[in-house]
Amino acid sequence: MKYLFVSILCFFSLLLHSQDKNKDSISSGYKKRVLETTEVDFLMSYYQQDGTHASVTGGIGDEHLTDITPTIVVAIPLNADDVLTIDAGISAYTSASSSNLDPFDSSGASAGGGDDDDNEGNANASPTGSPWVESSGASAKDVWGGVTVSYSHSSDDRNNIWSVNAGFATEYDYTSIGFGGGFTKLFNEKNTELGIKAQVFLDTWSPRYPTEIDSYNEAGGDLNNGFFSGIDILDQQGQAIDKNGAIVWNPFNTTLIQDESRNSYSLSLSFSQIVSKNAQFSLFLDVIQQKGWLANPMQRVYFNDRPNYYIGNAANIPNYTSPTNTDVFQLADDIERLPDTRFKIPIGARFNYYINENMALRTYYRYYFDDWGINSHTISIELPIKLGNGKFTFYPSYRFYNQTAADYFAPYEAHTSSSEFYTSDYDLSGFNSNQYGLGFRYTDIFTTFKIFNFGLKSFDIKYSIYDRSDGLNSSIISSGFKFVLD
Repeated sequence: MKYLFVSILCFFSLLLHSQDKNKDSISSGYKKRVLETTEVDFLMSYYQQDGTHASVTGGIGDEHLTDITPTIVVAIPLNADDVLTIDAGISAYTSASSSNLDPFDSSGASAGGGDDDDNEGNANASPTGSPWVESSGASAKDVWGGVTVSYSHSSDDRNNIWSVNAGFATEYDYTSIGFGGGFTKLFNEKNTELGIKAQVFLDTWSPRYPTEIDSYNEAGGDLNNGFFSGIDILDQQGQAIDKNGAIVWNPFNTTLIQDESRNSYSLSLSFSQIVSKNAQFSLFLDVIQQKGWLANPMQRVYFNDRPNYYIGNAANIPNYTSPTNTDVFQLADDIERLPDTRFKIPIGARFNYYINENMALRTYYRYYFDDWGINSHTISIELPIKLGNGKFTFYPSYRFYNQTAADYFAPYEAHTSSSEFYTSDYDLSGFNSNQYGLGFRYTDIFTTFKIFNFGLKSFDIKYSIYDRSDGLNSSIISSGFKFVLD
């Protein structure tokens, strides 16, 4: 359905283009158009990662993930001054970590997320699971889809640019609506540029919870009913507990999401200056405020001051944190809990220098801090090098990043139940990372290669590898085709 929608947009872009050509031909004057003709970008990326600190299973476990993301961007000149842009894409991923929302079910009981009734009527006397083994349930994969429409208007002298945008995105446990606007002012013979932009995202959770916590609530805390009926719960010594006894497993906090909203508000300021014919620098500042349920309800947390309980093979309890454990799973103490507000400020700068007709230097630095205790630094450098007749550019790149841990982070079983907030998500831990990339670009301003009425203006392909100090590593290959309508 999404691709049909994009095809219809492309058809109307052709119609609008032909109408604008007629309008221009009868115009008594001439004004250079902001965008000469319709442009269409086809983008695609494939991402893969591996790691050992899965957040859904409390900070340990398989983090293998793959993601493929096709995207189409259509820019349509409505007239000499106005441009309409439609950006639509999907992201189809598989995740070993997310699959273990319900580690005990291979038939897809977690497909309904918070409702596991289909599982309760078919209790298995000896289910098994492991943070190191990917479940084959429905939460193992999902598709994100989104579309953003933006409109920009430029003044006759091209020194003032107004823009507005609106977008919608959804996946199985999350929906987002966004809108915003901006203004850009150019002066000093367009050597200086100032910009301001505001953006709002109004997001809503459709929360999914770890199956043991969700099932416990559905059964009213009765371990002899629902999912738990006929299933042995094991203590740290591997012995089956008396479910009617005084000491049994239960979630530390049975209160789940009360406010399903997650809203973000941002204000961005930018300044850019051409220093000389060879050099340009820019500065930017973002102020971001988030409110609502900012924790992920899928992510488990384990406390070191509460007894441990398991379902599965007792023999593997001593090896629980090792990938050799394939058939026992520890029941969660709670889900991730974080403050309902977060204030973030990134401050950055870019400096680009034209070395000669075949080589340029692009640099970037950003400092970030928030009121959760994270401070980070990002440094990146790219060196585009033109080859041959200038149509071909090859560009190596490097990016370094480091951050401090959030105040609420601790590894698996390092939290205490007396804490108000807690997470074992390693994205909020302290770490360093390095990313190395190599890209290749083909550019043809004459668009000699044609497909129907579209000429190929450029083609990009880039491969990057990423390595993080906590053991997470990934790679991504991305490509893009830009076509212009003749």
